Amino acid sequence: MKNTQILNIGKYTFWGLFIAGNICLFGEMLFKHLGFDVAGFFLLYIGTFISLIVLIGLIIYGIFNKKQMSICLRSVAILLINIPISILYVWIGLSII
Repeated sequence: MKNTQILNIGKYTFWGLFIAGNICLFGEMLFKHLGFDVAGFFLLYIGTFISLIVLIGLIIYGIFNKKQMSICLRSVAILLINIPISILYVWIGLSII
């Protein structure tokens, strides 16, 4: 794979889960509908699973392609940005409920 493809895997996963989390959080804040709460906590579990699968896949790819390991680690670092954001959103969500 090219370097841009590897970086795009991390970026697209990050942005997809980030946008979905924002929809759930701000949807709950604006509309006060229980469905956004349920979707947000469901997204927390599914998003963690998806991120973990992508993270493991990137690490394994980097192990087998030593030349690509640094770019794989950069892509993993982009994914890891979601962790503090998710913790903040859970804290906000629990305080709203």
